[in-house]
Amino acid sequence: MRIDPTSLRLFVCVIEQGSIARAAELNFIAASAVSKRIKELEQLLHTPLMMRTNRGVVATPAGQALLQMSRGVLHQLDDIYNQMNEFSHGVRGQVRMVANISAISQFLPKQLRSFLNQNPLVQIHLEEKISSEIIRAVAENAADIGIVTIASREYPDLSIYPYKTDRLVVITPVGHPLGQYKEVKFVDTLGHDYVGLHTGSAINNQMINASTSANLPLNMRIQVTSYEALCSMVESGLGIGLMPIDIARPYIKASRIEALPLLDSWAHRELKICVRSSDQLLDAAHHLLTHLRTT
Repeated sequence: MRIDPTSLRLFVCVIEQGSIARAAELNFIAASAVSKRIKELEQLLHTPLMMRTNRGVVATPAGQALLQMSRGVLHQLDDIYNQMNEFSHGVRGQVRMVANISAISQFLPKQLRSFLNQNPLVQIHLEEKISSEIIRAVAENAADIGIVTIASREYPDLSIYPYKTDRLVVITPVGHPLGQYKEVKFVDTLGHDYVGLHTGSAINNQMINASTSANLPLNMRIQVTSYEALCSMVESGLGIGLMPIDIARPYIKASRIEALPLLDSWAHRELKICVRSSDQLLDAAHHLLTHLRTT
C-alpha cells in the first residue's frame, strides 16, 4: 500500500490547524473521514503521528518528521501541476521568495525588474518577513529563496551565499542635539528616544543586544513597519532612528532628516541569500538565484 497524497495533505492541515474538525471544515469533508485517513496513515507507517492535548492536536516526534517531508513532497507534486499549467498558459515557472525589509527596500526592486525583463514568463511571489521567519520558511520548504541579514545556525543544512552589504546610520530631525557630531557610537545615542521597526527585525534585535551589552536602557518610543514611516516619525521629532544610509538619502536630500555615521562595527552589515540546496531548485528559482548573486 502506498501513501496517498490526499492523506498527507489532510495530515499537514490537521497539524497546522491543531484541529481535525477545522481541517475537515477547510477541506469540505467530514471530520470522521479525516480521522479515518489519519488512522490509516498511522497503521501504514506503524507509528502514532499525532496526539491530543489541551492546546489541540499536535504532532508526535514521528509526526514532526513526516510533516517536514510531506511539505516537500506536496510542494513537488504541486509544482508538477503548476509547471505544466504554466507552460500551457505561456508562463515558465514560479519562484516563492521571502526577504527582509532592508533587501526589499534597497536592492530587490532593480534586480527583480532586470530579471523579469530577461525572463518575462517567470512569476515571482515575494513576501516580507523578519530574518528568523525567512530562515524557517526556506528550511520548511515554504519558500524557495530567502534574503536575511543574520543567517541563523539553527538550520545547518541550508546553503548560504553572500548577497549585498549596507551601512546603518543614525537619523535625527533637523536641528537635533546629536547633529553637532560628525559621527557617533550607538551607546552615545541611548539617552534619546528611538523610533524603531517592528519587533523581531534585525536592526531592532541588534539595537537591543547593543544596549544590553552596554547595560543601558533602550527607549523605544514608537515602532513602525516601514522605513518611510520611520523617517516620517523622526522628521516629526518623535525620536531618532537607525536605518541603512541608501534608504535615508532621499529624505536627507529633501532636508527632512539628518544622518550620522555609526561607528560601531555591527553597523556594516552583510546580507545573505539562503536556499535549501541549489540542486533542489527548479529552473526558474535557480536562474533567479544566479541573477541575485551576480548583479
